[in-house]
Amino acid sequence: MPKANLDHTRIMTIERHILEEQSSHPEATGVLTNLLYDIALAGKVIASKTTRAGLAEILGRTEDVNIQGEQVMKLDRFADLTVYRLNDHTGRLAALASEEHEGILPIPDKYPKGKYVLLYDPLDGSSNIDFNVPVGTIFAIFRRVSREGAGTIGDFLQPGRNLVAAGYLAYGTSTMLVYTTGHGVHGFTLDPAVGEFLLSHPHIKIPAAPKYFSVNLGYKLYWSEGVRRFTEYLQGAEGGTKGLSLRYIGTLVSDFHRNLLAGGIFYYPADTKDPEHPSGKLRLLYEAAPLAFIAEQAGGYASDGRQRILDIQPTSLHQRTPLYIGNRDLVEKVEELIRRYDG
Repeated sequence: MPKANLDHTRIMTIERHILEEQSSHPEATGVLTNLLYDIALAGKVIASKTTRAGLAEILGRTEDVNIQGEQVMKLDRFADLTVYRLNDHTGRLAALASEEHEGILPIPDKYPKGKYVLLYDPLDGSSNIDFNVPVGTIFAIFRRVSREGAGTIGDFLQPGRNLVAAGYLAYGTSTMLVYTTGHGVHGFTLDPAVGEFLLSHPHIKIPAAPKYFSVNLGYKLYWSEGVRRFTEYLQGAEGGTKGLSLRYIGTLVSDFHRNLLAGGIFYYPADTKDPEHPSGKLRLLYEAAPLAFIAEQAGGYASDGRQRILDIQPTSLHQRTPLYIGNRDLVEKVEELIRRYDG
């Protein structure tokens, strides 16, 4: 992991950093600032559970109750409820949408409705929990387009270029929160001793010289000719990029986070393996768009292989998309090869 350029004379908490960002925008009302801090709080709560997920399963195995007599919930369900319950009453949101639910999640009638909507993937990579593999939370914030009252589906079906903030939490050997409000990308590491996120990676930029490529090579037989050619290019064929190492965890947050700091490309192409999902597995609004916003703010680029992710107009809440994300030159190369070989 690249060494962060830290000012060791100053400790910057996430709250202080968000407030200082707000102070440079006189028009800001503080609502977005508080919303981001609410998400950071949700991350702390989820992180406190991910580190003892295996123990919780053991304690809850008898009659599905834990040692306190409480009903045991799977960790992804817990994460989903945590994000919702920390945001449903604040007056900052008009509605929420979770990857775990088919429709939008309304704000209860008794609470005021705000000017933003929040989309989130509560526990990306949750299938890896049983194997002690890092997992994460992804979030995206739009300004509502409806004027007042309860949020509508139209508030969520916006292209990624309209995002006002996006970020993710990575739960691993340490817990990190990385976010952008369109003014650069900043990373914070949770100090468990004091329970606070501290600025550890200011002004993140994807290194110009990539180190890794991340993809599930087990699906190679189901890819298009252009995508196969690109994979061979990354492995040095036909004068391609040399020296890239394959690293694939299978948790989007973790694979993206590594390549954000070290340089490289993550891709999940469309494939023919599952006829029900011809556009691949990843969801545009919950995964691709927020990470694309971060990538571009860090000097990178994200595409579906034919167009910029942030320019795609969503037509449904759980719309899927191919995703190529990382160093701009690598993403533009796969676009070139798809145009050449796939028509």
